[in-house]
Amino acid sequence: MIRFIDSILIPTDGSEGAHAGARRGIALASRTDAEVHVLSVVESRASPLDLDDATLSALEVEAEAAVESIAQTAREHDEDLAVTTTVTSGTPFQTIREYARRHEIDVVAMGTTGRTGLDRVLLGSVTENVLRTARTPVLAVPPNAGDITADDVAFERLLLPTDGSDGAAIAVEWGTELAKGLESTVDTLYSVDPSPFSGIQEPDEIYDALERRGEEAIETVRDRARDAGVSISASIASGSPASVILTYASDNDVDLIVMGTHGRTGIGQWFLGSVTENVVRQADVPVFCVPVSAETP
Repeated sequence: MIRFIDSILIPTDGSEGAHAGARRGIALASRTDAEVHVLSVVESRASPLDLDDATLSALEVEAEAAVESIAQTAREHDEDLAVTTTVTSGTPFQTIREYARRHEIDVVAMGTTGRTGLDRVLLGSVTENVLRTARTPVLAVPPNAGDITADDVAFERLLLPTDGSDGAAIAVEWGTELAKGLESTVDTLYSVDPSPFSGIQEPDEIYDALERRGEEAIETVRDRARDAGVSISASIASGSPASVILTYASDNDVDLIVMGTHGRTGIGQWFLGSVTENVVRQADVPVFCVPVSAETP
């Protein structure tokens, strides 16, 4: 059992994207003995008072059906899971964030695509805003992660990219503890990307310096994995970080990518919207995103 995950929040809008996120969240909850919270937010661009009663009632009925569907899936997967359902109104990402804070949620599990009241596909709104503002890890599940049941979800092989930043260090802590609790193996990966330094003289020296930084970052992950008793393999690759991570995950049958939501580029800039966002947008497997503000497990 993973002792640092006691509760998992699964937001839903009733879409298939939400169900994809729910199935991974339910599987993780079952294997960590965590309580499941299912939340649906009735969204209005203005105050709910501006909606007529019939429209508001219809939205609430849809939301109730959405949470009950996820709750039923959880109970069918593991009858011992404790499940709490909630329907409320507000701005979805803000409501998700505030619910997680008030209920001391440890992990938010959600699909990377869903729908608004007009059935618009979304990443860059709810999921991205949750990733940008959440203070707890977010398990982001893409729609192309496979239409599998919670029973078939695997966490056997975790990919733990690192760039040596503080954000990556926190993700390393979470990733190794997840691997220990789930009895997973870990692959760690560092990308040597000299492109920010193109045009600078002595490119070989720049590359060598970046490679040395990568070796140091990889060794830090190795040490942490050894301390946790986790089997680990390590690689250093050349190319843009997002491309390297996505290619490695695809080529090596990775079940889950664990990475920080903020890290650094070659010149030390903090990012979300580059590496992490691109990986979340394009990955075929779930991405466990750990914010810098997350508590160390």
